[in-house]
Amino acid sequence: MDKKPLTVEMDEFDRRIIAALVEDGRMTVTDLAAQVGLSKTPCQVRLKRLVDNGVIRGFRAIVDPAKLGMDHVAFAEVKLSDTRETALREFNAAVRRIPEVEECHMIASSFDYLLKVRTADIRRYRTVLGEKISSLPHVASTSTFVAMETVLDAGGRRK
Repeated sequence: MDKKPLTVEMDEFDRRIIAALVEDGRMTVTDLAAQVGLSKTPCQVRLKRLVDNGVIRGFRAIVDPAKLGMDHVAFAEVKLSDTRETALREFNAAVRRIPEVEECHMIASSFDYLLKVRTADIRRYRTVLGEKISSLPHVASTSTFVAMETVLDAGGRRK
């Protein structure tokens, strides 16, 4: 199996390309090249290498969840009854199938996982918690924290 290195050597041009695309992932290669100080072809080669090496994992639209009626965010601490490797794999596979779970992190703490859950409102969250999250394999208990305001989101944008 062809494994990519965990870290990729990058120079200042690579870092400029990444910074520019984080700000505007839709810019043309011509505009990107001009912004980072390269001609088009070397910029394209570097961009392809960054994508091929997995540094740039993709391009996507960043939507405003509030405009979609999905501005309720809750964080759920999840404690498992079993933390052997098989149980962790079963939990991981099952949590990936819950569309309301935006993020899932294994945590080194008094609980095992932290989930970021986005729903339309608290009633919908309660349903997701009761019918989906609590029913995941090996869940012993959960604890919920409701976000009152997003100050900084995953895209690094300040609200």
